[in-house]
Amino acid sequence: MSKKQLMTGNEAIARGVFEAGVRFAAAYPGTPSTEILENISSYREISAQWSPNEKVALEAAYGASVGGVRSFASMKHVGLNVAADPFFTVAYTGGNAGLVVVTADEPGQHSSQNEQDNRNYARHAKVPMFEPSDSSECKAMTKFAFEMSETYETPVLIRVTTRVCHSKSLVELEERAERPIVPYVKNAQKYVCVPANARVCRAEVEKRLDALKIYSDNCPWNYIEDNGAKVGVIASGMAINYAKEVFGGEANYLKIGFSFPLPMGLMKKFLQGLEKVYVVEENDPILEEAVRMLGAGDILYGKYAPDGTRFFPAFGELTSDVLRKAVTGKEIPARDFDRTKIVARPPALCAGCPHRGFFFELGKRKDLIVSGDIGCYTLGYAAPYNAMDCNCCMGASVSGANGIQKALDMVEGNTKRVVGVLGDSTFFHSGMTSLLDIVYNKGNAITVILDNRITGMTGHQQNPGTGFTAQGEETKIVNIEGIVRALGIEHVRVIDPNDLKLVRETLDWAVSLKEPSVIITRYPCVLKKMSLYDKNEWPDAYKEKCEVETEKCIGCKACLKSGCPAISVKDKKAFIDKTMCVGCTVCKQICPKAAIKGGQV
Repeated sequence: MSKKQLMTGNEAIARGVFEAGVRFAAAYPGTPSTEILENISSYREISAQWSPNEKVALEAAYGASVGGVRSFASMKHVGLNVAADPFFTVAYTGGNAGLVVVTADEPGQHSSQNEQDNRNYARHAKVPMFEPSDSSECKAMTKFAFEMSETYETPVLIRVTTRVCHSKSLVELEERAERPIVPYVKNAQKYVCVPANARVCRAEVEKRLDALKIYSDNCPWNYIEDNGAKVGVIASGMAINYAKEVFGGEANYLKIGFSFPLPMGLMKKFLQGLEKVYVVEENDPILEEAVRMLGAGDILYGKYAPDGTRFFPAFGELTSDVLRKAVTGKEIPARDFDRTKIVARPPALCAGCPHRGFFFELGKRKDLIVSGDIGCYTLGYAAPYNAMDCNCCMGASVSGANGIQKALDMVEGNTKRVVGVLGDSTFFHSGMTSLLDIVYNKGNAITVILDNRITGMTGHQQNPGTGFTAQGEETKIVNIEGIVRALGIEHVRVIDPNDLKLVRETLDWAVSLKEPSVIITRYPCVLKKMSLYDKNEWPDAYKEKCEVETEKCIGCKACLKSGCPAISVKDKKAFIDKTMCVGCTVCKQICPKAAIKGGQV
C-alpha cells in the first residue's frame, strides 16, 4: 500500500534520489538547494558528502558515475557557474551509470548576488532539462531523469526555483529500486576528451538532441490542458501554478515540464486557434523567444507585448499578484496602512556573533580598503560597521584584494592597504587558490579568515575544518593555519575576535608588514552545536551574560555601535536583553564608563 507524505521540493528530490537507487551524492550548500543533500544524507544507502565546492561535487559525482553507480550533484544557481567546466565536458562524455544535476535558481534574489536563469546552461551545454512545478513532480522527475541519463548517455539537469524548493505538497512514497553496479570497462575514446575524441562526441551530442526533440513533443511531462478557451498560457516550473491562480479555467494551458529541448511541435499545435497567448516564465524569455520563432508574435504577451512595450517584469518572481496586475491591471484588495510607521529591520549579525568584534575594529580603520566575500560576514558592509568596499563571489575577496592592492601600488605615494575577508568554508571553497595567487605573484594584501568552525550562512553544514562529514561521521580536521603556511605565507596570527585590543594590535601588525600576511580569527558561531573538540578549546564560550549597571551608564550609546541586537536604549540608559545576550563582551569593551559587567572575558 502506497503512503503519501507532505514534503518540500528539496525533500522530494532527495526522496527521488533515494528511490532511484542512487549510491553517491555530492553538493556544496547554498540557498535554496541546501536541504537536498541534508535530506539525502539521512539515507544510509547513499554515500553523501559535502564537497569543498560545486566543481568538486560534480566531478566526484561524475567519477562515481564512471565507476558504475547512479550519482547525483546539487547546487544553487551560482554554484553551477563554479561547476560549469566539468558540466560542459561531461555533456560530451556522459557517464557509465545515471548522472543527474540539480540547479536551484532564485528569482527575486532573496539570498543571492545575482538572478541568473540556469535554463541557459541546458541550452549551452546541450543537456536535457526538467522543470518540476511541485514536490510530487520533483520526486517523479528526479527518478525518471536517471532513466533518461542512462538511455541517452548524458547528464540530466533539473532546474528548480526557490518556491518549488521550499513549498510543500503531497508526495507518494515508493520503495527504493536497488540498481546493480555497472562494471567499469576501459573506454578512452569515450572518457578522454582530447580533441580527436571530443569531435566524435560532439557529433553524438547532436544526434542525441535530435532524438530528445522528438521525445519532448511526445513525453508525459509536456501536455496541453484544453478548456475550450481562445486564450492560451504557456508556462514551466512554478510559474504554471501562478498562472492558474490568475486565469483559472478561462485559458488553455501548455504545461512544460521537460523544457530542453523545447517541444516545438507541441507548441505549434497549442497555438492553433488562439487569439491571445501569455508566456509565463521567471527571468529570461526563453519560451517567449521560441513562440516568436513560430510566428505568433502578434498575439504573444510575455516580457513584451506585441507592440514591443514591456508587459511582464523582466526580473523577479512572477507571482500571481504580479501576473494579475500585468494582465488585468487589478490587485487583490488589501488593508491600507501608514507605511511611514514601519521601522526598517535590515539583516544583522546575530547577538554574540564572533565576527562582530573584528568588523567593529575594521570599520574604524580609514587606511584600509576591504574586499569582501559571500557569507554571514557580508553584513560587515552595513552600518554600524561600514567595513566592506566590494563583494563579488566565493573566494573573490582574496584574489580581488590582490588586484586592488596591485593597482593602488601603481600610484606614487600610495599608503592604503587592502584586506580580503572571507570565512572558513569559503576559504576551503575557493580561497586557497586565491591566496596562492597572492604568494606566487608577490602581492602584499592582507587576508583575514573568519573561522567560526562551521558553514554558517546556509544553516550549519559541516566543512573540512569541522571534524565531521555530511553524514555525521568523525573525520580529520583540516588545519587552516597549516594550509596557509604551506601555501607560502610566513606571517600568520590566530586571534580571538572578541578581544578588541588584540584585534587592533593584530591589524596594526599586518599593516606594518611589506609582505602578505594572514589573520585567522577563531571562535565558534554562537548558534553552533558545540562538538567535544569545540568544548575542549572553548570551555567557557557563551556561558555568562552581560548586564548594564544603570547607575554608571551615561546614555552615550557607544555600545550601540557594536551593532548587537541584544542592546537597546531604555529610559535613556543602555539595556541588554538577557534572552539574546551570550556574553561576548564586545559591548563591555566599547563602553567608556565601564558600565557593563559580566561575560566570559
